[in-house]
Amino acid sequence: MRTYTLHLDRDAIAGEAQGLERAHLVPDGFSWTAFAYGPLWFLYHRLWLAALGVLALLGATAYAGRMAGLTPFAGFVVTLLVLVLVGLEASSLRRWTYARRGRPVRDAVLAGSLEEAEMKAATRWLDGAAPARPALAPYGNAPARPSETAIGMFPISEGRR
Repeated sequence: MRTYTLHLDRDAIAGEAQGLERAHLVPDGFSWTAFAYGPLWFLYHRLWLAALGVLALLGATAYAGRMAGLTPFAGFVVTLLVLVLVGLEASSLRRWTYARRGRPVRDAVLAGSLEEAEMKAATRWLDGAAPARPALAPYGNAPARPSETAIGMFPISEGRR
C-alpha cells in the first residue's frame, strides 16, 4: 500500500465535482523515474524551479568533484548518491510546488495503485468526507513558554533526588 496526497485548488469545496477536474495525486515514497532521469522528470511534471535546482545541484556536484580531484569512479558514486537524494525528495518537491501554486494538500489516501487512489480520493471528496485542514494559529496566539527551567530529559523526576 502506498500513500497518495490529493492536491486541489484552495477554493474547492468538498462534495462538488468542479474541484476534481484539476486535481493532482502525488504518490509518497521513492521515485525511480526521478532517480533515473533527474531534471527531465521535473520538467515533465512542469516543476521548473525544482528542475533548475536539481540541475544546479548536479552541476555543483560535478564541479566540486572536479576541483577535489576525485577519480571517475568516485565522481560516479557521488553523482549516484545525489540522484538517490533526488529520487527520495522528488515527491516532496512536487507537493511543495503545488502548495506554492495554490493547490495545498487536501486529503491523503492509502491505495495499491494510482487508479485505486483516484477512485478513493474522488469518492471521499464527493461524499464530503475529506478532512478539512485546520487553520494554523498565528504566532501572536501561540502559548507562552513554561516558566520552569528544565535541565535534562525528565525535569519532573529531578526534584525527587
